[in-house]
Amino acid sequence: MKISMMRGRAIRLSRSRRLVIDILHFGSAIPSVPVQRRMCIAKLVQARAACQDRPQWTAIFVKAYSLAAREFPAFRRVYLEIPWPHLYEYPASNAYIVVERNYRGEACLFSTVLVDPANQPLTAIREFLKRAWTAPVRHVREFQLILLAGSLPRLLRRLLWWHILNIGILRARYFGTFGISVYSALQAESLHPILPITTTVNYGVIDADGFVNVRIIYDHRVLDGATAARALAALEVILTTTLVEELNEIALEELPENS
Repeated sequence: MKISMMRGRAIRLSRSRRLVIDILHFGSAIPSVPVQRRMCIAKLVQARAACQDRPQWTAIFVKAYSLAAREFPAFRRVYLEIPWPHLYEYPASNAYIVVERNYRGEACLFSTVLVDPANQPLTAIREFLKRAWTAPVRHVREFQLILLAGSLPRLLRRLLWWHILNIGILRARYFGTFGISVYSALQAESLHPILPITTTVNYGVIDADGFVNVRIIYDHRVLDGATAARALAALEVILTTTLVEELNEIALEELPENS
C-alpha cells in the first residue's frame, strides 16, 4: 500500500499567540487545583432579565467574586519568589479578564485589568467590559501593550513576565489578584483554565432552572481547598442577595419617570 506524504505549511506565531504561550508557561508552574460548587441562582437570573441593558454575566461574577474576596484575605494574596519565597497580600482585588477579539483576521486573546470592582457599580463594570469587547484594538492601551510585548524576543518576554509576576505592585496592575476566563456563552465550559494567578473563577452554562457549576481554580501554595469551598458558599450568597438587590435597583432606574 502506497503511503501518501502530506506536506503542510509553517504558520508564524502571532504576537497574541506568543502571549498565550507565555501565560501557559508561567501558569503551568503553579500547583493549581479546581474546586466546584453547583449553585442555584434562579433569583439572580430573574433580576438580570428585568434589566433593559443587562449587565454581562462576567460583570456580575467579577463584582460578586471581588466582594467575596473581602471576607477571605487568602484570595487577595499571591506567592512571590523574590527576594525570598513569601506571600504578599493586597488591600483590595483587581480582576484579570480575558477577552477574545478579532485582530487582523485572527481570533486573538487579550486581557485587561479592572481595578477594585468591589467598589464599582455594576453599570460601570458593564461599560468597562463593553469597551474591552467592542472598542478598536488600537484604542485599548492594555491590548497595545500586549502586542508590543509580543513583538519582543522570547527571552526578553519571559524575563519581563517573570519580573512583573514577582513584584507585588506590578503583578496586581498587570495580572490582577484574581482572574476570570469563561466561554459559557458558546454553551461550553472550561474545567481547569491555566493562568499565573492565585485564583481564577470559572462558571458554566446556566440551565433552565437557574443552576450553574461555578469553580475556583486556586494556587495550593497560597490557600487550601476548604477555604475555596467556603468561599464558593459565600459567593452563592452574595450572588443571590447583594447582586440581586443591585440588579433590582438598576431595573428601577431604567423605568420611565412617569411609569
